[in-house]
Amino acid sequence: MPALFLPCASGAEALLADEVLRITGHAAETTRGGVWVDGDERTAMALNLESRLAQRVLWPLVQGRYRDEHDLYDLGRRVDWTQWITPQQTLRVDVNAVRSPLRSLNFAALRIKDAVCDTLRDATGERPSVDTHRPDLPIALFVGPEEATLYVDTSGEALFKRGWREHKGEAPLKETLAAAMLAAAGWQGRAEDGPLLDPCCGAGTIAIEAAQMACGIAPGSQRRFAFERLLPFRAHLPAWRALQQAAQARVHAPAVPVFAGDVSFRMTDFAQRNAELAGVGRAIEFKTVDALQRLPPAPRGTLMLNPPYGERIAAKGQGSDAARQGFEGGGSSAEFFGGLAAHWKRHYAGWTGWMLSPDMKLPSLMRLKESRRVPMWNGPIECRLFRFDMVAGSNKDAAAS
Repeated sequence: MPALFLPCASGAEALLADEVLRITGHAAETTRGGVWVDGDERTAMALNLESRLAQRVLWPLVQGRYRDEHDLYDLGRRVDWTQWITPQQTLRVDVNAVRSPLRSLNFAALRIKDAVCDTLRDATGERPSVDTHRPDLPIALFVGPEEATLYVDTSGEALFKRGWREHKGEAPLKETLAAAMLAAAGWQGRAEDGPLLDPCCGAGTIAIEAAQMACGIAPGSQRRFAFERLLPFRAHLPAWRALQQAAQARVHAPAVPVFAGDVSFRMTDFAQRNAELAGVGRAIEFKTVDALQRLPPAPRGTLMLNPPYGERIAAKGQGSDAARQGFEGGGSSAEFFGGLAAHWKRHYAGWTGWMLSPDMKLPSLMRLKESRRVPMWNGPIECRLFRFDMVAGSNKDAAAS
């Protein structure tokens, strides 16, 4: 049984290990940038369907030391590629490197492609072709300072692509990061978790991810995966259909309400359309309202937001000059966060606020003391997920501020 590798965003490794244990029943071993878990074809299929935090599910093939591209070719020739695809199918090779001595990663990818094609040509007299968009066999090559590893990417497209988003909008939060934020907060969409509110929802990613959890919708239920076209999985496709049917049977009415909105009518409408495409249009209550004015929809719950900038940070009626200042050090961001903290103190006693930000001084900007700060990475940007507990009586502090 191979050890599958599931890469994830830095900072989410322990959260992913917990999720893998819930999905498979197998303990996962954490490493920098992901987790390892023992599993077979069914395990790989279940993880693709159910994981909200993994970026991909990679099936390891071969590992070895290398010095140059010729060694990589030899490494690729050690794999019997006829067990994975036919000459009529297609492939693509993606390369990731950490402190590699190679001068050209494109040439490294070319040599692995040559190894695959030569193996199939020697065995069948024919060779597969390359498809850079939707290959039947996506191959991942990881090269370090001295060792290289080849994987089959059983996912195909990255798992944050849930299959429902048609339009990305402006710098949308990836679904996997939204899921990591919810996991770090311990919010799982159960009735005991209480309502969730994102008052600055943008494209709606956090609210949609939360609503799917509240409805029991598997994150991969609306998309296709590369393993469906690979030879080793063909005998397991009936089991795959059974997994899909079981996931569909688990869908239910939301166990807990989810609320969202934005100061921008355009973004609220955009988020509503995204929610409908994701199958949770009726599970989220959207309102176009300034976060500095929105009152709590329930006596207690969880606030979860990725702070806005630009036009979405300016309250309705403010000019574009204030909106453009964003996080550039102008008064707009300071006034927004200070006002948001005062509003939370005054109206959200009993709620827990979570906010993702690259600004390590955000608590002082909000004049709030965080109870937790969880390191997370939004792509290449190092961030912190701050937790603020709104306790009864803190409205006195708001009045003083």
